[in-house]
Amino acid sequence: MERARVRLVVVDADVLGRHRTGDETYVRNLLRELPPLAEPAGVHIAAVTRRPDLVPDGVEPVELSVRSQELRMALSLPRTLRRVGAALCHTQYALPVRAPCPCVVTVHDLSFEREPKLMGLKDRLIFRTVVPRAVRRAARVLTVSERTKRDLVELYGVPPERIVVTPNGVDPAFSPGDGSRDYVLAVGAIQRRKNQLTALEAASAVGLPLVVAGPEKEPALAEELRARGARLEGHVETERLAELYRGAACLVQASRYEGFGLPVLEAMACGTPVVAVREPALEEVAGDAAVFVEEAGLADGIRRALDERDRLVAAGLERALRFSWRTAAERTLAVYRDILEA
Repeated sequence: MERARVRLVVVDADVLGRHRTGDETYVRNLLRELPPLAEPAGVHIAAVTRRPDLVPDGVEPVELSVRSQELRMALSLPRTLRRVGAALCHTQYALPVRAPCPCVVTVHDLSFEREPKLMGLKDRLIFRTVVPRAVRRAARVLTVSERTKRDLVELYGVPPERIVVTPNGVDPAFSPGDGSRDYVLAVGAIQRRKNQLTALEAASAVGLPLVVAGPEKEPALAEELRARGARLEGHVETERLAELYRGAACLVQASRYEGFGLPVLEAMACGTPVVAVREPALEEVAGDAAVFVEEAGLADGIRRALDERDRLVAAGLERALRFSWRTAAERTLAVYRDILEA
């Protein structure tokens, strides 16, 4: 196929290498899966990033250094899209100003609307400004769960037909294996929304230490967790995270709001029982393959998970098979093609 006939889709991959947990995982895996699917469809994938060394094979890296995110979205990214001849741009949460091509935006969650007190004032104001504008202007809105789709319809009035749900998948690194099973694991950035203090209290109540894997977004909270006996691993690479899942007696997900809940899916794929609060997105992902309890009952949930380990492991492994990054990429590419061929 002649290059002149190929349509260029530019994915905003600025999150690569920035320890942005779910957002970075999403982009990294889409970029890995899209190229072999896109090429037969006459689509070429490029990634705009400050870390071209992290761009997977088969994707064209476009380096773009930034002084500020505001200038990046207002000036640098639109200029870059024009320079490379983009036919379509795919971003997360925000759109470039005066983009020279149609745009697709992924919105993972609306926690800043549903639980505003759990986010700092500056970030809350930014999200409340850029996200409504982005979903109004985007040619299509992608999201990772039916829960966030409902939020987009209810809170922003986005027509349901403009929203496409592309659930997250499981990185191949997450697979069953042996482990010590002598600690409770919590995975996610250390911030109030993830509610790790409650997970620590539950783990302590059953006589197990808590290990937390995730970047320290709120240093004061991290210090309190340490002072109360939690072991903080910080941001960990995928292989180390898989080891932590396999070694855990169970994963505790105590989040006060989630748009999807990747740790639940990753833990199940590793054969690790999951205990979680009754949160719509987590229930959507895990179905009946996890122990769901009210926040006050997390300790009892851990005890139940330990007692029912064999059943939960089998159910979790089966449930995890329903989610794949290849399927997410196929659904995403179908959206690209629909817009490009309109």
